[in-house]
Amino acid sequence: MSEESVVLIDEEDRELGVGEKLAVHVSGQLHRAFSVFAFNPAGELLLQRRALGKYHSPGLWTNSACGHPRPGETTEAAAARRFREELGIDAGALREVGILRYRAELADLVENELDHLLVCEVSVDPDPDPDEVVEWRFVPVAELDAWIARARETEFTAWFPPAWEIVSPALPSSRA
Repeated sequence: MSEESVVLIDEEDRELGVGEKLAVHVSGQLHRAFSVFAFNPAGELLLQRRALGKYHSPGLWTNSACGHPRPGETTEAAAARRFREELGIDAGALREVGILRYRAELADLVENELDHLLVCEVSVDPDPDPDEVVEWRFVPVAELDAWIARARETEFTAWFPPAWEIVSPALPSSRA
């Protein structure tokens, strides 16, 4: 993983400084993050399975794209950037629907984040970077809910199911 900086924050999402991404994930410092949930016109959620070479949570299914704003970058700009980097397509108009405060210990790393949850619509299939995404699929919401119920701990990233619990009630009734 190349050196990249993330924004350190307090519990109210006020910036406290900057830290090197891997070091922050080792120390467990609270930092800003985002997760994008992209839906196709049929209301199906675009899921990705993280590449097997990712430094944490490799091979697990998760939301459409995720990451961390860089210092001086807005959350929306960072989300659009990472969406394109991971999936090879542009995100539609991004809309924030909530924030997930979570902490998860993943082997020798700690995810300690305020995760801004954004939704958008896409009308084309992704062309993902294989270093980021090993597999993708659009999943109907009812199928996704059943899948999470049976495989929450084994097939999904630590942040995805609790983030989905915030995102799904915020969806228009035609999608939920």
